Amino acid sequence: MKPISTIFLLLLFGIGCCDLCAQIVEVKSDGRDSSYVASITSRSEKNIAGLELSEPARTNVRNLVINRYFELNDIYAERDTLINQAKRNLAGDERNQAIEAARGACDSRLYRSHFAFPANLGIYLNHEQIIAIFDAMTYDKVRVTYDAYCDMIPSLTDEEKAQLYAWLCEARDLAIDAESSNKKHEVFNKYKGRINNYLSARGYNIAEERKAWEERVKAWGGSL
Repeated sequence: MKPISTIFLLLLFGIGCCDLCAQIVEVKSDGRDSSYVASITSRSEKNIAGLELSEPARTNVRNLVINRYFELNDIYAERDTLINQAKRNLAGDERNQAIEAARGACDSRLYRSHFAFPANLGIYLNHEQIIAIFDAMTYDKVRVTYDAYCDMIPSLTDEEKAQLYAWLCEARDLAIDAESSNKKHEVFNKYKGRINNYLSARGYNIAEERKAWEERVKAWGGSL
């Protein structure tokens, strides 16, 4: 009976997945400014442009990305509203506690959203495709920054390259939750500082390496 039960469960699960994939993910645009919705839709189209997806998976993935932007906007807007209310209406320890509570609530919602987003994408995409969307949503900073370091310091060892790449992937994992493009760049800049300290500790002179890199690029007729 065990083989029959297993096959039944697998068939049932497969049917459930097919039904789920066939459903259309609705864009949560109610109450939002039409120009904002159009802007986010356009951005989301660009984020999935490199994926070869058939319908309805393509539309569903795009809509999940759109809703993710909306969700982040809502989370941070609620935080800012609560903080502003606390600053206007409260004082002293009570105000500080209300501000910390607002930030804590924001972090809790971000935590849930952080894991729900790739889980929802995973209905339609494999791991590599999900990472491709994360890269697109963080301006491809992992690849661009990694390639820049490798180009700037050709003598980097495999161990050093692996450490740089791991930190940049960690930065991407944080930046995907950031509230704006500037905040996303700030995350990567923080990790670039960590990378520079790491390389300096291993004997590299970052200023000299960058100067030499600029001269090489200039000699090729390019610019940084």
